[in-house]
Amino acid sequence: MKVAMVGSGYVGLVSGACFADMGNQVVCVDNDAAKIARLQKNEIPIYEPGLQELVETNSAAGRLSFTTNIAEAVAASSVIFIAVGTPPDQDGSADLQYVLAVARDIARSMNEYKIVVNKSTVPVGTADLVAKTIREVQAERGVVIPFAVVSNPEFLKEGAAIADFMGPDRVVIGADDPKAGEVLRELYLPFNRTRERIIIMSVRSAEMTKYAANAMLATKISFMNEISRLCEALGADIGEVRNGIGSDSRIGYKFIYPGVGYGGSCFPKDIRALIQMQRQAGLQPLITEAVEEINQGQKLVLAQKVKRMFGENLAGKTFAVWGLAFKPKTDDMREAPSVVIINSLLEAGAQIRAYDPAAMTEARRIFGDRDGISYGEDQYSILEGADALILVTEWHQFRHPDLERVKQALKSPVFFDGRNQFEPKNMREQGFTYISIGRE
Repeated sequence: MKVAMVGSGYVGLVSGACFADMGNQVVCVDNDAAKIARLQKNEIPIYEPGLQELVETNSAAGRLSFTTNIAEAVAASSVIFIAVGTPPDQDGSADLQYVLAVARDIARSMNEYKIVVNKSTVPVGTADLVAKTIREVQAERGVVIPFAVVSNPEFLKEGAAIADFMGPDRVVIGADDPKAGEVLRELYLPFNRTRERIIIMSVRSAEMTKYAANAMLATKISFMNEISRLCEALGADIGEVRNGIGSDSRIGYKFIYPGVGYGGSCFPKDIRALIQMQRQAGLQPLITEAVEEINQGQKLVLAQKVKRMFGENLAGKTFAVWGLAFKPKTDDMREAPSVVIINSLLEAGAQIRAYDPAAMTEARRIFGDRDGISYGEDQYSILEGADALILVTEWHQFRHPDLERVKQALKSPVFFDGRNQFEPKNMREQGFTYISIGRE
């Protein structure tokens, strides 16, 4: 099948490479000429395990190409995905200007029946807006060319995106046009061999499904973080509580880890957009607003623990930080708890030494030339003479460090664990003052 993927960011690039790997002819389009030039040389602008190899293999085989010419891509493709950003507007609602701009570009270049697929996370009713936009441009052209607009939300986890695409839990296809639904089903059949994973529903239901899924997961995280605070206040252990409730099959163990809050490009943005959708529908977003409020507060919990131990004025204090990305296996620092924690400590006068296996370049971009923050070449180089170690992101290499080496390097053996990676009893037996989440 001939596929155009408009938008060569995280979602578009991963999706395009995976479709190409199944034998489809895929062209990825972007208006960023520098990005396309890099991709044409197999230079991947994002960190995602396995993506480099996938792009190289399929580019070499002639199944995957990159261009800035959307007109040619649309004319040559039967299925055109819109995978551009939907950044939050000032009120938190999704900004659709890029989606609708692509819709206009598609309409200008349509020469026959096309299936237009919204891959971007978009509010309910966006497919109708895309269809309306295409019809308006066709009217300006004086043509009537049949088309269908389909919703196909992505459910990719950064750090495991290729595995998620190749072996999805589900493939949601929102298609009010049965013909278009069947074409999309055929496109996804190679990812559907072991069991039925394809769910076809109405367009609006598919648009809603993505927001509802992310909101449910974010709710589980915020709920556990709220309970972790109560555990600290009452002398309970959130780890033991997690085991107790997770054993209930109705609840399960996934997404009930306490920590320093969620971040990334999806959960924060989608929760805020859902809140706006609820308000616009005349409803009061009781749960979703609480989820957002709890998460923002949780990002400050670790910094507050540091200040309780060392004082509100941290001048003369140095803290080593392990982990900057919002989660392991990515360099993405959008809405990352590390940014909130570091900014809070810097504002209190502290010096920060930071290390992340993948996000160092991004961290330098975010913090710029700000005084008080420096970076190390590895996880141990930042420890020497620091007053405490703060673990923010649970990269695998931080799970079994040389604790004796850590203790010897620190000025004092103080370890703030924002991800509850270690057992408090064991850490204290090894001589650490150990502070974690919900286990004081």
